Amino acid sequence: MLLILFLVLLVSVFLFIGVLIARSPGNPEPFVDDNGKPLTGSISEKTLINVNGIQQGMFIRGKDMTKPVLLFLHGGPGMTTYSIYRNYPAVLEEYFTVCYWDQRGAGLSYSSGIPSETMTVEQLIADAVEVTNYLRKRFGQEKIYLLGHSWGSFLGIQVAAKAPELYHAYIGMAQVSNQLQSEKLAYKYMVEQFRQAGDKRMLQKLEKYPIDTMDTLPDSYKNMRDEPMHKLGIGTTHEMKSVISGVFIPTWQSREYTFGEKVNIWRGKLFSQKYLWDKLIAADLTAKVPKLDIPVFLFHGKHDLTVNYTLAKDYLEKLQAPLKGFYTFEQSAHSPLYEEPEKAQLIIQNDVLAGAYSLADVKGGHHE
Repeated sequence: MLLILFLVLLVSVFLFIGVLIARSPGNPEPFVDDNGKPLTGSISEKTLINVNGIQQGMFIRGKDMTKPVLLFLHGGPGMTTYSIYRNYPAVLEEYFTVCYWDQRGAGLSYSSGIPSETMTVEQLIADAVEVTNYLRKRFGQEKIYLLGHSWGSFLGIQVAAKAPELYHAYIGMAQVSNQLQSEKLAYKYMVEQFRQAGDKRMLQKLEKYPIDTMDTLPDSYKNMRDEPMHKLGIGTTHEMKSVISGVFIPTWQSREYTFGEKVNIWRGKLFSQKYLWDKLIAADLTAKVPKLDIPVFLFHGKHDLTVNYTLAKDYLEKLQAPLKGFYTFEQSAHSPLYEEPEKAQLIIQNDVLAGAYSLADVKGGHHE
């Protein structure tokens, strides 16, 4: 009987993997016109290039290749979110030719042969500059736009500080400033909320970790915290209550990564966090990057405690820049560009592309 159950389970696993492989052709979906034909002048491709000695992958998408180029730096560390956010309205592709680059050690850019000594913040900054120069040359644009999300904002604002001459402006979504402090504030909030709700199960999980007394975060806490964060609506999106249904399953459902590339998304996440997470936690960007020489636009969800809303706002107020704007998304958590696409669209049109801050909650700079 046990042997039969084992064989049934084994067959079921192979069938499931077979279905996943069949549903993972790995081809980017084109933009199409009203007749279902590829949209003239658009681009939708997946490509690999050599970046500082390592083959790295990216998706490049836009409805009009003559639009400005934007480099999108994903979060994590090491967690490419392209497959997740393809389920949301394609706001950026309306205004930009967007490069969704899978960073060294992540997704398309993961390989077991990557030297561990190259998995540093400094190397990823150098990689981002190299990818920027590839895009500038390929699309014939002297400058491009730079957008960093979460971990990508930790990386991106340092890229913008290192090579401001390459960028029109920097856009930070869920902008990191001091992530250890952010984690402690999130922990305190979660404990308070679950205590008020009488949720003993979640309280017991959280109280195993006295985060407020720690200088770093244990791996076991990092793995556990997603559940309470999403339960309270302070995680990936305000409406997403589970990372399984909101992140894990959509990643496996993507048709634009092959099955092997999807496996590498999760391998890359573990690999990257091993070398980069502590660097994120240890840094204080308010001291490390007090000034930028290009316009800065920060998009932040009011409900975001994955990267603390108030800390990001305080950072923008202190940051010196020729033009700066902070934009509150009232119905959003960690992904405001996708949670409130109509508002994001207005800000991109009226402020980012116009070099203005008319819609900003907090504004400043030389144009004041």
